[in-house]
Amino acid sequence: MSRHPSQESTTTYLQPLEDLRHNADLNRNEDYPKINELFCQDGVLLESGPASHIEYIRAPGTLFITRYENCDSSSLYVEWKPLESFTIESDTQDQEWAVVNTIEKRTRTLSGSLLPEEANRSKYLKIKLSEVKSYKLGTNHRKLTFNDGSGESLCSFSFQNGNSDCFNNVLRQYIKTAPARRDKNHYVIIGEITEAENQFKKTFGELSLFPDEQPHYMWYLMKNFQQDPLEITKAAFARMADIVLASHGEREMEDDVKALLNKSITTLESTTTTQGEYEIVTNVSELPDRKDFPRSRPLTKEQWIALQDCHGRIEDVETTKLTIFRGGVTPELRTKVWKYLLNYFDWDSTQQDRENVYKIKEAEYFKMKKQWMSMSKFQEDNFSDYRDRKSIIEKDVNRTDRHMDFYGGDDNVHLQQLHDILMTYVMYNFDLGYVQGMSDLLSPILYLMQSEIDAFWCFAGFMEEVNNNFDVDQAGMKAQLQHLHTLLQFIDPELLNYLDTHESGNMFFCFRWLLVWFKRELEMEDVMRLWEVLWTGLPCKNFHLLISVAILLNEKSAIIENDYGFTEILKHVNELSLKLDVNKIINEAEGIYYQIKEATHATDAIKDIIGLPRPENNQVDSPNTNSFTYLDDSDRTETVYEKSITNNFY
Repeated sequence: MSRHPSQESTTTYLQPLEDLRHNADLNRNEDYPKINELFCQDGVLLESGPASHIEYIRAPGTLFITRYENCDSSSLYVEWKPLESFTIESDTQDQEWAVVNTIEKRTRTLSGSLLPEEANRSKYLKIKLSEVKSYKLGTNHRKLTFNDGSGESLCSFSFQNGNSDCFNNVLRQYIKTAPARRDKNHYVIIGEITEAENQFKKTFGELSLFPDEQPHYMWYLMKNFQQDPLEITKAAFARMADIVLASHGEREMEDDVKALLNKSITTLESTTTTQGEYEIVTNVSELPDRKDFPRSRPLTKEQWIALQDCHGRIEDVETTKLTIFRGGVTPELRTKVWKYLLNYFDWDSTQQDRENVYKIKEAEYFKMKKQWMSMSKFQEDNFSDYRDRKSIIEKDVNRTDRHMDFYGGDDNVHLQQLHDILMTYVMYNFDLGYVQGMSDLLSPILYLMQSEIDAFWCFAGFMEEVNNNFDVDQAGMKAQLQHLHTLLQFIDPELLNYLDTHESGNMFFCFRWLLVWFKRELEMEDVMRLWEVLWTGLPCKNFHLLISVAILLNEKSAIIENDYGFTEILKHVNELSLKLDVNKIINEAEGIYYQIKEATHATDAIKDIIGLPRPENNQVDSPNTNSFTYLDDSDRTETVYEKSITNNFY
């Protein structure tokens, strides 16, 4: 149901504008803005949004176009109000993201915190239109997504009663828009329509300057850019200037109208103009050439000894990490070096410090292990969370790396150690407990350490790095898939466009890569080499995402030339297992990093993903974009996702 003041008052479900005024206590105080609800439509579901509104994902509500007016300014907002008394249990929502065996009764805090109810509109999701760069209509206009222009989605909605056409038509009465060059359902927001521009529009209507009253009136002439953009546009504006100026004698135009005309012509004559990620007219900036970074020799025992002082402290940590990043660690040295990389030992610890730490950690480990081993049957029968996690661990351990001699055969002592470490970790971090995939992360560590205590504490350090992969609300994995989508869009728009148009823009086929850090894609030796490189934190944060980009770029021709859809891409990606050259991939990923670093057109979103600093003069306030975003408009998302995960893990 939609309501707008311009509609017929005889329609039973409509209300005049005065009845839609917000009369909450906020308006009784002169310090608060006056709130005018210009339009509202019922039956609108929140599909994605900021972390503060995660409990309302897929909840129905009402979508508003609202103007907030102060004494000297006003601002337009899109607001969404959840249906009263409607909530979704956090453990059952968003099921297509439940790709691992999460425990239904887990009480772990979600990744976003909910705002307290401080005012009547405190539960509303508010998006300031001046901070929105574009919006897109999808699924026969039944879906609406607002974007910040950097590849990130601010929020998205689905319309259950009808579609978004009415909302879109009303919205474009208040803002200037232009269709994106490659997608007529994608609208770039130019800005709010001022009073002067409203008058300007009326003049156009009286003069019939634009045929058929095109909705983006001033931008109508852009449709002919492909023929002769510069000449056609100059001619059109010349005609407009002649009519507006000559027909009214010495009439002076408003300053902002002059600026609008000048800006339009100047834009046409410039070589490059972009609005965020969407082209309006011009050329796309190219990335710098990709440099080659050949791998070096691994860190040796001799080098390791030389890096320590007489007390066993590592004197130059950065050089040590750089050496590991460039070439890894020799196998015989890994049991020592990994303990530093995984925060078992401090880099500045002495030999005596490490001996003391080991004694403390040994005692702590066996204390936690005794807690679950001494649990009686009665206790276990009345502790469902513990019982469920124990059951999942037993199932996963029995199918973890059984092809290896180290874990093969019946009554294998190493399988028992794997089980005991995971059970002890449940006691160590009960909020997280155990989730499918964690046994994959422990297996190489235990295989290397061959010590239950050392393996446990190294595993605990690793989990500190990747614990967000196992969020109960799957926010960590969602964010990584979205970041991968954003990076690929910047590095190779052609490949990303292909994936988007072949039901694969959700990047679900990369899920296994990111969840267990390519554990199932590489031989054990290559897994250990890649992990120790990633643990250095060099050359940037989220370097594993650039590893993913490098793999996808290598497979680009196979995917496009064979016209693969989602199922074929998933199958192709899974068949890469044990066929990847880890040194080549790391080399290429490092080259991609320096391409981004040297690119002059890298957006803030790209810089944030890999930890590059933003320019000091480019700090702007923006709404929370920690969004839970679905990149695929298809109604088959849930089925496709479940299928992808099944094919990834089994």
